[in-house]
Amino acid sequence: MFPRLIEKNINNNLNNNKIIILTGARQVGKTTILKKIKSKLQKNNKEVFFINLERLQYLDLLNQDPENIFQIIGTTKKKKYIIIDEVQYLKNPTNFLKYLYDEYQKKLKLIVSGSSAFYIDKKFHDSLAGRKILLEIYSLNFKEFLIFKKQAELTKYCHKKNIPLILKKNILNYYYEFITYGGYPEVVLTNNFKQKKELLDELINSYIKKDIKESNINHPEKYLFILKILASQIGNLLNKHELANTIDLPAGTVDNYIYIMQKSFHIATIKPFFSNIRKELTKTPKIYFFDLGLRNYLLNNFEEFNYRIDKGNLLENLVFNNLVSNYTKDNIKFWRTQNKNEIDFIVNDTEAYEVKTNLKLINEKKYSLFKKEYSNIPLDYIDLEKSLRIL
Repeated sequence: MFPRLIEKNINNNLNNNKIIILTGARQVGKTTILKKIKSKLQKNNKEVFFINLERLQYLDLLNQDPENIFQIIGTTKKKKYIIIDEVQYLKNPTNFLKYLYDEYQKKLKLIVSGSSAFYIDKKFHDSLAGRKILLEIYSLNFKEFLIFKKQAELTKYCHKKNIPLILKKNILNYYYEFITYGGYPEVVLTNNFKQKKELLDELINSYIKKDIKESNINHPEKYLFILKILASQIGNLLNKHELANTIDLPAGTVDNYIYIMQKSFHIATIKPFFSNIRKELTKTPKIYFFDLGLRNYLLNNFEEFNYRIDKGNLLENLVFNNLVSNYTKDNIKFWRTQNKNEIDFIVNDTEAYEVKTNLKLINEKKYSLFKKEYSNIPLDYIDLEKSLRIL
């Protein structure tokens, strides 16, 4: 069980009373993380119970009454840590968690996980405000990828301006693999490229289709078609009306499908950054994928990075993945005017990044308007190697 960076955040919240909620796409390692938490707590002599709600006996009991939790775990005066996997299967997870927190927060520490349907089925009508800590888990970032590859010593060189030549080729080879096959843990752990493709195929045909089923989608084939179209448009503006016309579906249906894709943690959208300049574009977001392996599988393109015609889009998406590992998604934006002057990423409203596969081809004049209007925001040009520094 390799360490994940999110574990530090989880461990920092084990001693307070708030409910820890882990959510993210299927197969990104939530259950493994829960089992590690259980092991850690047990080593510290804590009383821990692991409840998987795919077991119908537990699910039926807890759906009947939250108090039935004590039929499963018994009663003692000692504080108990309750780990619940797949909490979205409850009929009303909000009321269940709220009740146990309000009645037993001194006696029970709740740590729960929910996959994509956790949000999609909209069972969480109450925000659980003040009662929860919500942590999103994505597929591995590149530092975690190296750890899973048993190359943890290489992580300390990734953020350096000048990577030692003796290590540079090795790091970049791993980076190329990461860009091509992504960061789903099981995919990373196999070194057989054919098996990687088979695992990504299973991800589509088992887990994403499970998301589709649980979300009550009426046109699953069109849902997957939209996902494939979006895979070909990473780094571009998301035009929902154009999608609706292409797929021949109502705009509202397409909007719902995109909502589901976002809440399934397959795609992400970022908003435009603007002040009061009328020429700046309005509210149209840009589209990215959380995992490039999934994206490449949808397009059936596992060609080597340097020979790809879409390497500019891939690199831009990779930089997004690097940024989202360090910042909340809402703090990652882009800048674009009606005249199509554009900066790829504005982070925290204080940093700007323009992504290029070849820095020698940069035309400074293209960015003069941004530099003039936002002279307080430094602009940095990012290529493949420099993207390692913003991990």
